[in-house]
Amino acid sequence: MSEKNFYLTTPIYYVNDKPHIGHAYTTILGDVLSRCHRLLGDPVHFLTGTDEHGQKVERAAQKNNTDPLTHCDTYVKRFQELWQRLNISNDDFIRTTQGRHVTVVQKILQDLWDRKLIYQSNYEGNYCVACERYFTDKDLKDGCCPDCGRKVDTLVEKNYFFKMSAFQQQLIDHINAHPDFIRPVNRRQETLGFLKQPLDDLCISRSKARLSWGIELPFDKDYVTYVWFDALVNYISAVGYLADDASFSKWWPANFHLIGKDILTTHAVYWSTMLMAMDLPLPQTIFAHGWWLVSGDKMSKSTGNVVNPMDMADKYGVDSLRYFLMAAMSLGQDANFSEESFVVKYNADLANNLGNLLSRMTTMVVKNFDGKLPAMGESTPAEAELADACKKAAESWENAIKNMQLDRGIADIMAACAATNRYFDAMKPWSMAKAGDTAGLARVLRSTAEALRVISGLLYPVMPTKMEEMRKSIGIADDQLVPSMANLGEWNLLQDGAVVTPVPGSLFPRIKFEANA
Repeated sequence: MSEKNFYLTTPIYYVNDKPHIGHAYTTILGDVLSRCHRLLGDPVHFLTGTDEHGQKVERAAQKNNTDPLTHCDTYVKRFQELWQRLNISNDDFIRTTQGRHVTVVQKILQDLWDRKLIYQSNYEGNYCVACERYFTDKDLKDGCCPDCGRKVDTLVEKNYFFKMSAFQQQLIDHINAHPDFIRPVNRRQETLGFLKQPLDDLCISRSKARLSWGIELPFDKDYVTYVWFDALVNYISAVGYLADDASFSKWWPANFHLIGKDILTTHAVYWSTMLMAMDLPLPQTIFAHGWWLVSGDKMSKSTGNVVNPMDMADKYGVDSLRYFLMAAMSLGQDANFSEESFVVKYNADLANNLGNLLSRMTTMVVKNFDGKLPAMGESTPAEAELADACKKAAESWENAIKNMQLDRGIADIMAACAATNRYFDAMKPWSMAKAGDTAGLARVLRSTAEALRVISGLLYPVMPTKMEEMRKSIGIADDQLVPSMANLGEWNLLQDGAVVTPVPGSLFPRIKFEANA
């Protein structure tokens, strides 16, 4: 066991957004990685939360005839309830309206002001209310925001600026010296390409005359903090920066910031230069994953193609949704989401491959051995080959975790499951039972159960509830249902005589897809 601290974060989500499959994907990914590292014996801190300041929140509250904090208190529940429903094992949930965060943001601002890394100047620019960002004329696309496509406002006002440009070369040097700092490699190259142009200083304030909902600047009560400066600080305020030195030194720097590719610049450039200004180490890795697309298009409210993860979980089950999202996207690339593709993969991988194997094995143990798991007996080369396939799957999964290639790791686990099905069919245990070959039948059923022990342990971080159910079905004791990665590469660890109980119906019943049902 490595026993190495592992700190992972998701972005904090806009509180007035309705959670969609993209939010669920990032958070489930963070959960799977966190669970994997816990099984490896690492102390883990998994952070998620909500971004609750800014113009969008203020306007939404006004539209609903309420104050911004009440609005946030109402809408934050949608994320908290969804994460609970999706079995997310986060260790902390930070809200940027919490005092522990506000205090840290103001201390950082005051320190940067005192050290003349923040200054006041006039600013004229194109401002997108929806994205709460300024853009230069060259950034615009047909006069509109390059990110969301909405019209921008032209604003001229006095504001405060962070001297981001002072850290440009230092950031370039860091990226070049640390190949894993920005992943995947195309996002690293994208950031370096962005940094080839002179870096502007960052406007980090908004006048209260047009926006009052934000963290007040400690050195000017007529301004609030730019929402991105505020939000990014959550990664350090949540683990005790300027409040709990022991906690902060334990967890920082983060091992992974998981983000969508659309917020790469804010994290790789804004956040990194902010940390440099604070004399803090940078996170080990900023990992920008792709988007879930619907018919090739990014999900958006305007096109009405947003997939609600709660609906999918209710219809098909939480663990089935978790499995599909992890298995069907290569990290860093975009992937298409459709209900039909979900059903096809579910039936092929879970119903036909894994669930059917469990059902066949447990049913035969009940019928032929009174529901008691038989001893292995003397093995043949076929069992050695099966054990090797499972061991390789365990090794592949550990490598997949380290290399952020979870889809490949899952594919190798399912390949081991398919190999177990082939072994089962080749051995013909039903013929052994008919011929009275009790020793051969015991060997095959026990070997199949051992393979399912390994497979269920490897898939536990992806489908914790279903895999606990599977592990219980093959006779694993309640206090061992949560596996340890340390023994998943080993063989013949099940208890002789353990009670085997088939799952009523099926662990993964087949689904019939009905379009527009």
